[in-house]
Amino acid sequence: MKKVAFFTLGCKLNFAETSTIANSFIENGFKKVNFNEEADVYVINTCTVTNIANKKCRQAINKAIRKAPNAKVIVTGCYAQLKPDEISETPGVDIVLGNNEKFNIANYLSNFQTKKIHTDIKNISCFHHAFSLHDRTRSFLKVQDGCDYFCSYCTIPLARGKSRNAPIKDIIKEAEKLAENNVKEIILTGVNIGDFGKSTNETFIALIKGLDKVEGIKRIRISSIEPNLLTDEVIRFVSKSNKIVPHFHIPLQCGTNNLLKLMHRRYTTELYSKKVDLIKSIMPQACIAADLIVGVPGETEDEFNKAYKFVDDLDLSYLHIFTYSERDNTLALTFDNKVPVNIRRERSKIFHTLSDKKRLKFYSQHINTFKNVLFESKNDNGKMYGFTENYIKVETDFNKQLINQIVKVKLTKINDDGNVEVAIS
Repeated sequence: MKKVAFFTLGCKLNFAETSTIANSFIENGFKKVNFNEEADVYVINTCTVTNIANKKCRQAINKAIRKAPNAKVIVTGCYAQLKPDEISETPGVDIVLGNNEKFNIANYLSNFQTKKIHTDIKNISCFHHAFSLHDRTRSFLKVQDGCDYFCSYCTIPLARGKSRNAPIKDIIKEAEKLAENNVKEIILTGVNIGDFGKSTNETFIALIKGLDKVEGIKRIRISSIEPNLLTDEVIRFVSKSNKIVPHFHIPLQCGTNNLLKLMHRRYTTELYSKKVDLIKSIMPQACIAADLIVGVPGETEDEFNKAYKFVDDLDLSYLHIFTYSERDNTLALTFDNKVPVNIRRERSKIFHTLSDKKRLKFYSQHINTFKNVLFESKNDNGKMYGFTENYIKVETDFNKQLINQIVKVKLTKINDDGNVEVAIS
């Protein structure tokens, strides 16, 4: 039996798609092994959000070649979509597939001698269903793909195509399959999930109302959703749902209106603040995360200080911080007032410190309260982990009986690793 190994970079959507691709290999008689093991085929599903993502892709290629010099290396995903020629010139790469073709990898298995290069980045129009099945506790369910928002710093619309989705009835069927596989929690993923429904004349609120009725799924978690697409109706529905958990991931990206305008974002700091206030007013226990890009062109010291104060004042639970990285074919490349790389890094550290402070404050607010935790299967030196409905990471001694179980626990203290220890009755 031939062996195949996978390496995934980037977003939760990529992880869902890799899982589906892996199933196609298994159906063709392959055995899936860890990327650190020797395999006959290595598949690298790439991201191109930053230069670091591109670098990690090249490192993964070299790692596969060192591990198994005679293995076939397939590179797909967003980096492959935008830079097929660059990747194909990398020694050891046998086949390069863009996002339209990544789900057809099995069709190329019998013809590895021919290097396939996908160069058409304009006609990405298909929607391919995907979901992850890792340890059968949580699954990333793809509900949407593509993006019609051409932010000035971003290449994802070029790599992923226009916003599109499958009909709600088909996505519900996918959720039902996950329930049959004993998955307790699904995370709704996509490129711009709040834009759901453009290709089927449906809405995101209709989607979550439909998924809320799926039997067997205990939790539904909404991944990143744009603040201008996170409607008050969605927020209020989540507050009343027994399945959709109080956890919101709302990209902010820049903390001043001047920078938001430069980045071609479709909201203001005032709108963002109103969304946070509404969530906290009706769901005080809710977890709210924000994405931030530091060091964008035009981020003067004054703009940075204003952005920091705005974020510091917001009732956020933690931050995802990205250091601005120049991307080809983006408008931001033409902007003046570029921020030196060393200053970008310094500002990134400042926001990371702020994120740690906010997470500690959020966790501390819930000590000595009772929460429901879905425990995962990993045994990490005698410890196991899980997440509360509002995304507090908890830690306890490994107990096989707890795997994939939702258990009511008391949050007792925050340990030195930043996780919350619990008492299980």
